[in-house]
Amino acid sequence: MYRENTSPAWVAASAAVMLALTACGQSEAPGKDKATDATPVEASANASEPATENSLGAIIAAQPEEAKARYVYRNPKETLEFFGIEPGMTVVEALPGGGWYTKILAPYLGVEGAVIGADYDQALFPLFGFFSEEALEAKKTWTTDWPERAAGWFDTPVAKIDAFQFGSMPSQLEGSVDAVLFIRALHNLARFEGQGGFETTALEETLKALKPGGIVGVVQHMAPEDAADDWADGAAGYLKKSYVIATLEGAGLELVAESDINRNPKDQPTSDDIVWRLPPTLHGTKDNPEQAAINTAIGESNRMTLLFRKPADSAP
Repeated sequence: MYRENTSPAWVAASAAVMLALTACGQSEAPGKDKATDATPVEASANASEPATENSLGAIIAAQPEEAKARYVYRNPKETLEFFGIEPGMTVVEALPGGGWYTKILAPYLGVEGAVIGADYDQALFPLFGFFSEEALEAKKTWTTDWPERAAGWFDTPVAKIDAFQFGSMPSQLEGSVDAVLFIRALHNLARFEGQGGFETTALEETLKALKPGGIVGVVQHMAPEDAADDWADGAAGYLKKSYVIATLEGAGLELVAESDINRNPKDQPTSDDIVWRLPPTLHGTKDNPEQAAINTAIGESNRMTLLFRKPADSAP
């Protein structure tokens, strides 16, 4: 059903996005989001509203201009509020890379909180086919290297920063986590599921890590529901919403709510498209300024935003 695409075009596209990542890198359940007609610009309009120094709005407003330029599509304030992220929480962030969200989460969670980066299983990375031996070797020390690097992003006290890799989650994390965030991080787990059960393992560890009632927040490039399964398998970056919901519910999580916060109706991919054709990567358009302009006008990908919860009666 879900088959890996190993054509040169897919491999090159995957290399582009992964190299970009390397360089960058509730007491009450919320109801269904009703603001389904808001455009991305309208959805992030309040990100710069006046706020106290340590509030989410102030932290987001203080980010570099390069990061703020992407708020129109990433909507970090609305997204984190929809997920119910609050100061003092322990939050696992899957595939944190260069810390785009970490740089918001760590100061917002505060010294009573913790942000824990979760990288892919070491055994997944060779499957991409483009990582050098040196890069693969570096993954062996990522769990110590990344927290040290992340600590250097801040000059004031922030949340505790730690890390682990899926497939080897420390037992002390079990039952201690308030939220796990998969922000554009599920597609490669799905893509390589058949070659190592990486998605199954990551979701099993997610359920173990969460406290009863803990939440999972998902933002994921969204494939059209009528797309062919062998295209919407994650290799092109896209997954169907129905697949994501069925997979997470099958792992023992409950769907609580969904939102159109990160929708972009201009992105209507076909089986000839990959998500990295769009900004900021614009893969394949280096020598085609006309196509680059078309893809830039579409903007970043159309994304589902889903909130799941570990049942409150689950064992810690």
